[in-house]
Amino acid sequence: MKEYNIEILKDAAHRLLFDMSNEEYITLMSEFDIITKQMQIIGEHSEIDNFKPMTFPFECTTSFLREDIPGSPLSREEALRNANHKAGGQIKLPKVVQ
Repeated sequence: MKEYNIEILKDAAHRLLFDMSNEEYITLMSEFDIITKQMQIIGEHSEIDNFKPMTFPFECTTSFLREDIPGSPLSREEALRNANHKAGGQIKLPKVVQ
Protein backbone atom coordinates (compact mmCIF):
# COMPACT_ATOMS: atom_id res chain seq x y z
CA MET A 1 0.00 0.00 0.00
CA LYS A 2 1.19 3.50 -0.78
CA GLU A 3 2.57 5.39 2.21
CA TYR A 4 1.02 8.69 3.19
CA ASN A 5 1.87 11.52 5.54
CA ILE A 6 0.57 14.98 6.37
CA GLU A 7 2.55 16.58 3.54
CA ILE A 8 0.92 14.25 0.99
CA LEU A 9 -2.51 15.07 2.44
CA LYS A 10 -1.75 18.81 2.31
CA ASP A 11 -0.67 18.48 -1.32
CA ALA A 12 -3.84 16.55 -2.18
CA ALA A 13 -5.99 19.18 -0.42
CA HIS A 14 -4.18 21.97 -2.25
CA ARG A 15 -4.79 20.25 -5.59
CA LEU A 16 -8.49 20.01 -4.69
CA LEU A 17 -8.46 23.76 -3.93
CA PHE A 18 -9.04 23.63 -0.19
CA ASP A 19 -6.99 23.68 2.96
CA MET A 20 -7.46 22.61 6.57
CA SER A 21 -5.94 23.45 9.92
CA ASN A 22 -3.08 21.34 11.31
CA GLU A 23 -5.49 19.80 13.84
CA GLU A 24 -7.76 18.71 11.00
CA TYR A 25 -4.84 17.12 9.16
CA ILE A 26 -3.90 15.22 12.33
CA THR A 27 -7.51 13.98 12.61
CA LEU A 28 -7.46 12.99 8.93
CA MET A 29 -4.22 11.05 9.47
CA SER A 30 -5.81 9.11 12.34
CA GLU A 31 -8.80 8.33 10.09
CA PHE A 32 -6.43 7.10 7.37
CA ASP A 33 -4.73 4.87 9.96
CA ILE A 34 -8.09 3.27 10.84
CA ILE A 35 -9.03 2.76 7.19
CA THR A 36 -5.59 1.31 6.39
CA LYS A 37 -5.84 -1.19 9.26
CA GLN A 38 -9.33 -2.22 8.12
CA MET A 39 -8.10 -2.72 4.55
CA GLN A 40 -5.19 -4.86 5.81
CA ILE A 41 -7.58 -7.06 7.82
CA ILE A 42 -9.82 -7.51 4.78
CA GLY A 43 -6.81 -8.22 2.55
CA GLU A 44 -5.54 -10.93 4.90
CA HIS A 45 -8.79 -12.91 4.61
CA SER A 46 -7.97 -16.14 2.77
CA GLU A 47 -11.30 -16.30 0.91
CA ILE A 48 -11.38 -12.65 -0.22
CA ASP A 49 -10.86 -13.51 -3.90
CA ASN A 50 -14.02 -15.65 -3.87
CA PHE A 51 -16.26 -12.63 -3.29
CA LYS A 52 -17.67 -10.36 -5.97
CA PRO A 53 -16.69 -6.68 -5.44
CA MET A 54 -19.52 -4.42 -4.31
CA THR A 55 -20.07 -0.87 -5.50
CA PHE A 56 -23.03 -0.32 -3.17
CA PRO A 57 -23.90 -2.41 -0.10
CA PHE A 58 -27.66 -2.59 -0.67
CA GLU A 59 -29.86 -4.02 -3.41
CA CYS A 60 -31.87 -1.19 -4.97
CA THR A 61 -34.66 -1.30 -7.47
CA THR A 62 -36.05 1.69 -9.28
CA SER A 63 -39.63 0.57 -9.82
CA PHE A 64 -40.97 3.98 -8.82
CA LEU A 65 -40.02 5.74 -12.07
CA ARG A 66 -42.87 6.85 -14.30
CA GLU A 67 -43.36 5.62 -17.83
CA ASP A 68 -41.73 7.81 -20.44
CA ILE A 69 -44.55 9.28 -22.48
CA PRO A 70 -43.50 11.06 -25.66
CA GLY A 71 -44.79 14.59 -26.05
CA SER A 72 -44.07 17.76 -27.93
CA PRO A 73 -41.25 19.98 -26.66
CA LEU A 74 -41.85 23.46 -25.26
CA SER A 75 -41.59 26.37 -27.63
CA ARG A 76 -38.75 28.82 -27.01
CA GLU A 77 -41.22 31.39 -25.70
CA GLU A 78 -42.74 28.90 -23.23
CA ALA A 79 -39.30 27.80 -22.02
CA LEU A 80 -38.15 31.41 -21.48
CA ARG A 81 -41.42 32.65 -20.01
CA ASN A 82 -40.36 32.41 -16.34
CA ALA A 83 -36.66 33.23 -16.79
CA ASN A 84 -35.65 36.48 -15.09
CA HIS A 85 -32.60 37.11 -17.28
CA LYS A 86 -32.69 36.42 -21.02
CA ALA A 87 -30.20 37.20 -23.78
CA GLY A 88 -30.36 36.23 -27.45
CA GLY A 89 -33.23 33.78 -26.99
CA GLN A 90 -31.44 31.95 -24.17
CA ILE A 91 -31.44 32.05 -20.39
CA LYS A 92 -28.60 34.24 -19.16
CA LEU A 93 -26.72 32.77 -16.19
CA PRO A 94 -23.99 34.29 -14.04
CA LYS A 95 -20.41 33.30 -14.78
CA VAL A 96 -19.42 30.37 -12.53
CA VAL A 97 -15.83 29.68 -13.66
CA GLN A 98 -13.13 32.27 -13.31
